[in-house]
Amino acid sequence: MTSSDEFTSIIILGAGRSGTNVLRDVLTGLPDFATWPCDEIQPIWRHGNLRWPDDEFSSDMARPAIVRFIRNAFRKQWRRLGRPKFLVEKTCANTLRVPFIDAIFPDGKYIQILRHGADVVDSAEKRWRGELELPSFSYFLAKARFIPTLDIPIYLWSFASKRFGMIFGKAKHLSTWGPKFRGVAELQDTPLKEICARQWCACVEATQNGLKAVDQARHITLYYEDLVSHPDRELKRILGFLDIHYDAETLASATSIVRVKTGRSIERTVSDDKVREILAPQIPAIGYEDLR
Repeated sequence: MTSSDEFTSIIILGAGRSGTNVLRDVLTGLPDFATWPCDEIQPIWRHGNLRWPDDEFSSDMARPAIVRFIRNAFRKQWRRLGRPKFLVEKTCANTLRVPFIDAIFPDGKYIQILRHGADVVDSAEKRWRGELELPSFSYFLAKARFIPTLDIPIYLWSFASKRFGMIFGKAKHLSTWGPKFRGVAELQDTPLKEICARQWCACVEATQNGLKAVDQARHITLYYEDLVSHPDRELKRILGFLDIHYDAETLASATSIVRVKTGRSIERTVSDDKVREILAPQIPAIGYEDLR
């Protein structure tokens, strides 16, 4: 938000299945941090650009009316939550539109979370197949309260059409899931693992490029593997970035939800040659060991 605002917006940037939920939950387990009552607020971010075919928005698409609408939505939520110091948001599609987000919140803070692409592909594939999906309609209703009234018919149709093929046995996975990167609509006949790999690459690359234009004092990067292997250490690093501090007991309470796992030094083997080819350029570029 601008410097005149009374709170700081924190935008978590991570591809789907990269740990954005656990990061948000750790942060909002602290005093002064709050978030929205649903996983993502895509209808708010897309309002005014709903007909755009993907989630790759440019800064020019942040027209004055859209800026006012989104900022007002954040301010209303901030008031509902008792005016916390930090308001956290983690819609995964924001990885594809950092310039658009930054045009709306020029003083906002960004936390980029990275997870190894091979692990994301395996996890995202299950979501595309609906295997890890929450009860569909109740999940939709949790988000529905934030859909602008005029946009509701479009979202209802989108919700139904994504699942139509699976319901009638004509498709093995949802027609779309997660961030819609440019060109995804042309990949419907592509093997699902390859779509997931391209989706992860698109999100990571767009975020990396978008953050280059953002003041380094306003963004920080961490790894999912580090967060789940050393949660206290990584939370302290984030709080140092935000210039806020808590006692050890408060930190331990916030990170108690994290199931501790092995760090990111493990080598991954990808058996699918095409998936390895897609992932290979990005893996070492963001700090992981080369794929085997």
